[in-house]
Amino acid sequence: MFQSFAPTTSPKTGAARLAALRETMTAEGLDGFMVPRADAHQGENVAPRDERLAWLTGFTGSAGFCIALQGTAGVFVDGRYTLQVRNQVDLAQFTPVDMIDVLAEKWLEEVQPGGGVIGYDPWLHGTAEIERLEEALKDKGFTFRPGANLIDRIWEDQPEPPQAQARVHPADIAGRDHTTKRMDIAEALASRGADAALLSLPDSIAWLLNIRGGDIPRTPVAHGFALLYRDGTVTLYGMEAKLGQDVLAHLGNAVTVSPLSELDGDLSALGGKTVSVDRRTAPVRLTRLLRDAGARTDWHEPCALPKARKTDAELDGTRAAHLRDGAAMAQFLHWIDETVGDGGLTEIDVVTELESIRGRSGALKDISFETICGSGPNGAIVHYRVTTETNRRISPGDILLVDSGAQYADGTTDITRTMATGPVDPEARRAATLVLKGMIAISVARWPAGLGGRDLDSFARRALWSAGFDYAHGTGHGVGAYLGVHEGPQNLSRRSTLPFEPGMILSNEPGYYREGAFGIRIENLVVVTEPTPTPGGDAPMLGFETLTLCPIDRRLIDPKLLTDDERAWFNAYHARVAEALSPLVPDTTRRWLDRACAPL
Repeated sequence: MFQSFAPTTSPKTGAARLAALRETMTAEGLDGFMVPRADAHQGENVAPRDERLAWLTGFTGSAGFCIALQGTAGVFVDGRYTLQVRNQVDLAQFTPVDMIDVLAEKWLEEVQPGGGVIGYDPWLHGTAEIERLEEALKDKGFTFRPGANLIDRIWEDQPEPPQAQARVHPADIAGRDHTTKRMDIAEALASRGADAALLSLPDSIAWLLNIRGGDIPRTPVAHGFALLYRDGTVTLYGMEAKLGQDVLAHLGNAVTVSPLSELDGDLSALGGKTVSVDRRTAPVRLTRLLRDAGARTDWHEPCALPKARKTDAELDGTRAAHLRDGAAMAQFLHWIDETVGDGGLTEIDVVTELESIRGRSGALKDISFETICGSGPNGAIVHYRVTTETNRRISPGDILLVDSGAQYADGTTDITRTMATGPVDPEARRAATLVLKGMIAISVARWPAGLGGRDLDSFARRALWSAGFDYAHGTGHGVGAYLGVHEGPQNLSRRSTLPFEPGMILSNEPGYYREGAFGIRIENLVVVTEPTPTPGGDAPMLGFETLTLCPIDRRLIDPKLLTDDERAWFNAYHARVAEALSPLVPDTTRRWLDRACAPL
């Protein structure tokens, strides 16, 4: 099993750990200390060593931070985690804060109007974040002081940094060799007037050099930093123990490997030069070192967009991965239908069986994130992770939400299916149908070049809004090619202005969550297609190709709420699913698939 179910935190530890942090703050002359859910690379997943937020507060979500003051401590989370955080932290010690509605600077001004000295680890915070806080509170009596990480001082059994071995990612899967990529990015740097780029995102380094790693769970990257120069050469930092002879031979003479201790000096040597760097994710420690050296900063991450625009080979691999994963999902859903009715299954049973079925292909490298399996009221917890303490028995009639994904060498998958386990409550069927209408609206959308997530997000919400419903998360996120299941810069959300481009992969996952009752989410992955003419129109339009192949539970859908066009899409999608998956599954599943994909 890749996934484990042991509880990793407890609210009971929060009081003592917060007291120890406050004692250390006092010794350092600090009025507060910021604890992010982040490592030096600002990735979504972090190594056990970097689980500082979870260690301090008990909150295990993938996004959030804590600001601990002497009199109060706020745990900031977004709408995905409003229920989870209240279950995981000691509410007598920590106050949950909605990070979308209440910015950290506003909260600090309100709870500590006299100001104070707030400490932070400059490796763990991006430049944009710190500069925003400093600017917003410069006249409010606040000072932000970089320094040693105070959590590391009091975390006695903190794990060691990861040192997993990196491996070569074949060029025939990537679609381009790393020499071509390096020279293309170097040419782009030169066109911007930049002399070098500081790469701090491990997935950018992995993409650029066609390597993969194992330093963090679920995302196959190796931790490290890199300087890419305008002549196409690269220096890697902090990765020397992770690169075997096969990887070194693959990298060749144009890539130099240096210890992390040499990064400071090499950055200082760029004084007077122009360096491209991501203002949002690069550690403020490194960008201020560049500033102090007299380097000019070009706030630009040069690998982000090229990585997002998948090559034909990456798209072919992704389609193959989804076909393989769809066959596994069909067998899983068939198993659910045959097994869940007797009331003997638990959420852990479901997660375990799904991983087992995926593993039978022999191609599974990892799951792409911790499987979300929520039955009944647990389904309303958007990013619920089942443990032995929360494991719930699935009763006939529960709505079961399973959000899962896989990492294969040729692609990354992410799929959510919501299932009926018995008689369906009319309100749940109505909600599921409204969610489906939103998912179909994104699937069939066509739009002119230049539009992005903010322009399309409302398509997915329109039917829900009309009923007075909504969901507190984005409609979709970018997805990598055997990289992060959550990949930027593309997003399908009301906050994203980046224009969509052909080859970008995104999730399409509207939902509806009724606290204490059920959760509904239906998710397919889609890829942006090349602009094509519309019959009778005069402007080429972009669109989406659906990658995910898996039945959607017909028992949750009220056909009377669908338009003729929506019903036609649903039936055509299921016909495609049946045709594609039937040759890949056992006979018993093939017969189930025929029933599951029957027209509405």
